[in-house]
Amino acid sequence: MTLSPSIDRALVFAAMLLLAVPAQADDLSLARKVKLLIDAYPQTLVGSEGGSILFGDGEPALPIDDGKAKDHTRKLASGDIEDSLSQIYPEGPCETRPKVNFDPGRIRSEALMKRLYGGSAREVEASLVEIEWFGSKLPVTKRQGVAQALEKVRDALKAMPDLTIFLTPSAGTFNWRKVAGASNLSVHSFGAAIDLNSRYADYWIWAGGKPGRVQGRDNRIPMSIVDAFERNGFIWGGRWYHYDTMHFEYRPELLAIAKAAGASACRQTFPSENSVSRGR
Repeated sequence: MTLSPSIDRALVFAAMLLLAVPAQADDLSLARKVKLLIDAYPQTLVGSEGGSILFGDGEPALPIDDGKAKDHTRKLASGDIEDSLSQIYPEGPCETRPKVNFDPGRIRSEALMKRLYGGSAREVEASLVEIEWFGSKLPVTKRQGVAQALEKVRDALKAMPDLTIFLTPSAGTFNWRKVAGASNLSVHSFGAAIDLNSRYADYWIWAGGKPGRVQGRDNRIPMSIVDAFERNGFIWGGRWYHYDTMHFEYRPELLAIAKAAGASACRQTFPSENSVSRGR
């Protein structure tokens, strides 16, 4: 059957509209998220097979899902790769008010982080370089393009000199240590995080919060700073229910997933808890 030219054009137009609409957060499968994770770290990750991530150095594959059911506390303490991708981070130059235990990016796979950046303080230190940061020198890993990405953030922020008071002195970059009050390593351990001027910071523990019971806060970090970081692969601790507004860490996979899922901080089109298809 031959379609009329008008129907033909209508079908083409409808197809273009479908392609233009980003996937919703609850349409993004685990397989799609894993692919975006792999694409975000091309220096190290080369693919997935049999439920595991493959590495270019020939080292053993790392399982995506350990098969253990976990509540939020256990995900934070011993998350696997699937857990680390289980909440969709909302990106964009707008503040968000996350619901209880919505901490996208605060859940991490320590095993994966060690494979990306180094399994010991000594191994991480071997890849550190110093970058200039508004009059000081900060040690940051060069692995996965972190130092280069942070330099791009700096260059973008230099065009906004009124923001310098929020940026310096930095409260720290590399520091091999555990998360405060926890057993898992901080991203600072891998040289892939930066804390800004603590004078303008709000932190859930400083505010007297308890896990799962956090006091509200009035953010003092300008969203133009957050936007500059997110545009270059860093997520912001101010998006977390357990907030840490001076904290930024390099997690380009979460920003790629946000874009694919259409998870906009400005449109508030993201879920408070992940409801994606597990794609198994």
